[in-house]
Amino acid sequence: MKAYELQISGMSCNHCVMHVTNALQVIDGVEVENVEIGKARVWFDDDKLKKDVAEKIEEAGYKLVSIE
Repeated sequence: MKAYELQISGMSCNHCVMHVTNALQVIDGVEVENVEIGKARVWFDDDKLKKDVAEKIEEAGYKLVSIE
């Protein structure tokens, strides 16, 4: 598995952290290491999951700025 650092805009509190954490945890093949205000660290193998990650973050009400 490869680690990815996500930059996420629109997060301002621990409630936001919870929403993003929950959104990412439902994606098969993605392991959530840590979520903080404005960023997250996740692990996954398949680059196709980048689209799923972006969609789930958007559905939670936030915007994925970058995946590195």
